[in-house]
Amino acid sequence: MKFNFDQMLERHGMDAIAVDGLGLMPGMSPDRPREGFEVIPMWVADMNFPTAPSIQEAIINRVNHPAFGYFMATDEYYQAIISWHKDRKGIFDIKKEDIGYENGVLGGLISALNVFCSRGDKVLAHSPTYIGFTNSLANNGYHIIHSDLIKDESGRWVMDYEDMERKIIDQKITTAIICNPHNPTGRVWTREELKKAVDIFQRHQVKIISDEIWSDIILFGHKQIPTQSVSAYAHENTVALYAPSKTFNLAGLVGSYHIIYNEYIRNRINKEASLSHYNSMNVLSMHALIGAYSKTGHEWTDELNKTIGENVNYACDFIRDNFAGVEVFKPEGTYMLFVDFEKYCKDKAVDIGHILKAGWDVGVAWQDGRPFHGKYSIRMNLALPFAKVKEAFDRLKKYVIK
Repeated sequence: MKFNFDQMLERHGMDAIAVDGLGLMPGMSPDRPREGFEVIPMWVADMNFPTAPSIQEAIINRVNHPAFGYFMATDEYYQAIISWHKDRKGIFDIKKEDIGYENGVLGGLISALNVFCSRGDKVLAHSPTYIGFTNSLANNGYHIIHSDLIKDESGRWVMDYEDMERKIIDQKITTAIICNPHNPTGRVWTREELKKAVDIFQRHQVKIISDEIWSDIILFGHKQIPTQSVSAYAHENTVALYAPSKTFNLAGLVGSYHIIYNEYIRNRINKEASLSHYNSMNVLSMHALIGAYSKTGHEWTDELNKTIGENVNYACDFIRDNFAGVEVFKPEGTYMLFVDFEKYCKDKAVDIGHILKAGWDVGVAWQDGRPFHGKYSIRMNLALPFAKVKEAFDRLKKYVIK
């Protein structure tokens, strides 16, 4: 490979909650391991790889100019986004004015909800549910109505369309959140699946907020279909939210963006986002995106997906071959596993919290899946060198899952 995905970064003391936040965030972060066990960070959704070199080059080049005053987003910034979506997603109709800055995808989500809804309204989302949706909606006075994903005969997570439509009608829902690809299950929705969901939304005039932050991490030949592309209704009634942060490990720089084609909706959301006076781009995050969405960034992302795919294959095969009663759907996108311990817990008469803690004790810093509405689930980040993935599963087999 051209890029280094075998190096485990030394992140201690480098502002990384993945390693330095252990034991300091009760209810969220894993505990610190017992003495003698090195931490393998597999919880918070960032990566343990060096980012694309073009990003550091772009930031360093800008830092070398010794002034950081007020600025405007450049045409190069907008063109980088337009070209990225054209080249990687086959979307050719994005214009500069369709793109708007967001401090984060969750901030964009709330701005859209504040335009589409009234405080106290009910909002449809699938379960398992990304914990960021849960917390952000609750903090802002909205109520999530969950439509549970179900598993088909092959074990794939799929939408329950009848349940979705029934809840939209019964709960008088006017806005739905789509996670595309889905976090935490890793489903990459097909065009047919998205179209069927959007047809329901259209029948009931439901507005759509599509979180597509994971849309570049796509595995095993699957293809991410932007929600806005599946129909004329979706095109005009969807707020799509993106960021380079998951793909390139840039969450600490802060910087996301929306794509909104409908001028009226776009103007209202831009106005809503401006009210705090804090939804403002950082000049270095702008240059980081330009470096990310470059030719080098394309090549790096392709190699990243290959690396993650190999890690996913190994992890899923290991679980199948060694952990009786433990089940996992092989994700089609993202670098997260959502591992189901229901049969194991019932067979062994053990609580999922006990399994979770036993992993933490031996340095496998995985994440509690219960806040994501996985009653018997643990979430695992596989974006780290293969040797560390192997070591983590070896420890689980030796000390935890027997």
